[in-house]
Amino acid sequence: MQRFGRVLAIAAIGVAAMLTVVDVADARRAGGGFGSRGSRTFSAPPATRTAPAPAAPIDRTMTPRQNAQPSTATSPATQNRTGNARPGFFSGFGGSMIGGLMMGGLIGMLLGHGIGGGVGFLGLLLQVGLVVLLISLAMRFFGRNQRPAYSAPSATARTSATAGNPPSFRIPRIGEAVGSAAAPRSPAAAPAYGGGEEISVGQDDLDRFETMLKGVQAAYGAEDYAALRRLTTPEAMSYLAEELSDNATKGLKNEVRDVHLVQGDLAEAWREDGRDYATVAMRYESVDVMRDRATGDVVSGDADRPTEAVEIWTFVRRPGADWQVSAIQGVEA
Repeated sequence: MQRFGRVLAIAAIGVAAMLTVVDVADARRAGGGFGSRGSRTFSAPPATRTAPAPAAPIDRTMTPRQNAQPSTATSPATQNRTGNARPGFFSGFGGSMIGGLMMGGLIGMLLGHGIGGGVGFLGLLLQVGLVVLLISLAMRFFGRNQRPAYSAPSATARTSATAGNPPSFRIPRIGEAVGSAAAPRSPAAAPAYGGGEEISVGQDDLDRFETMLKGVQAAYGAEDYAALRRLTTPEAMSYLAEELSDNATKGLKNEVRDVHLVQGDLAEAWREDGRDYATVAMRYESVDVMRDRATGDVVSGDADRPTEAVEIWTFVRRPGADWQVSAIQGVEA
């Protein structure tokens, strides 16, 4: 038994050691998201051609969750199902009557008499059953004209918006927009999927998002905190710094290079509280490996072959200021 316990302990330590060398970048992509999307933080962005699968929910955020207020207007049918309005038969007048009859019958039985004067316990059950039947028929008869009328639910704005394919805006590949003789694209606006006023995002903004993708990845791989502070919001920066700190604690360093945007789509863009938000789905390639900080050996990933990732990035800007990354979400498989 002692040898068996030692074997289990060694196996547990080995599993824990394997879990500590997981690729943090891959975990961030496949796991949840972090940061803030304003009032839409806890709402999933619309699907696009680039990211048709649902985005992972943001599970690390400083945005307080707004609890939905329960509706005070409920139909009689709903009240009956939830038990918050009209009491059931056995909890109302019928229950009191049956309880009184049974109590009286039991007392009568103890004294040697039934309800009907000596019919016994079987007579008691028969009389209770008749009373229940009569009261049930009466309740059905009087409640027949009180049934609520049901109406078909009206179509919501989101249902109408998603009736067809939502409009998407393709971000050009790296260098594609440079020297292009094509006419500039007209701004595209995303359908309304949450709070705030919908806005348009132009081609210059989309080109800026592509540049920021490369800049944030390069700063993250180089552990350049000054560049991350410039490109991200303080909240998003805090989560990125936390990941870098965890890597350093484990003796690891995440190397990210050769970032190449393959495809991108604008999911939604809106304005709220004096800020502009834009959520973009991006599919990109990069060489993403985890190295041992002391020896430089590759712990996970392929240093010679780029891998592909799909992420949802949200950008925010104040009037007169530059865009900053405010949230990053992985895409669920």
